[in-house]
Amino acid sequence: MLHANNKSLNTPLEYRSENGRLNIFGFWIFLGAEVSLFATLFAAYFALKSGTVGGPLPNEVFDLTNTIIMTLLLLTSSFTSGLAINEMRRNSVKSMIFWLVITLLFGLAFLYMEISEFVLLVHEGASLGTNAHWSSFYLLTGTHGVHVSIGIGWIVLIIDQVRKRGLTPETAKKVFVSSLYWHFLDFVWIFVFTGVYLLGMVG
Repeated sequence: MLHANNKSLNTPLEYRSENGRLNIFGFWIFLGAEVSLFATLFAAYFALKSGTVGGPLPNEVFDLTNTIIMTLLLLTSSFTSGLAINEMRRNSVKSMIFWLVITLLFGLAFLYMEISEFVLLVHEGASLGTNAHWSSFYLLTGTHGVHVSIGIGWIVLIIDQVRKRGLTPETAKKVFVSSLYWHFLDFVWIFVFTGVYLLGMVG
């Protein structure tokens, strides 16, 4: 019995209930579906990227410095999200919330820069309806941006739940799966940065 209790204490809080373990497993399946979604969007982009007739070329309007800053913001937010999980494992609620808030601030800064970029591109003649290239560009990057917005709203709600209910197996599970979601979005962005922006600049 003592061995079983020690094993339970060594198990991360979010995995201590059967419901928590099943929910986390289910979320991994959900992320698999998200991979399929973004794979389809990337395939559409690469199939249509040569359709640039009637609009500016990517290397004429992309600001690589701006995109690098956006990438650093999102990658840093992934790091701070990991710090939040580490603090959760230490049962330090205040520190966990602190790092979650920092993660949100980085996410908001990323969204602000992305929206600003969209506005600038439209002014440069690269709008959603300009040609096939820019339509597929906005579909891919816009879908990612919507997912980031959803992630921000989700984490805000989870922070509110933790403040009201404390850190329990249920709230810990929600913090953990939101962190998985956030890391996934950062992972997708690496491919966007490489496949869309870097290749667009040299193409």
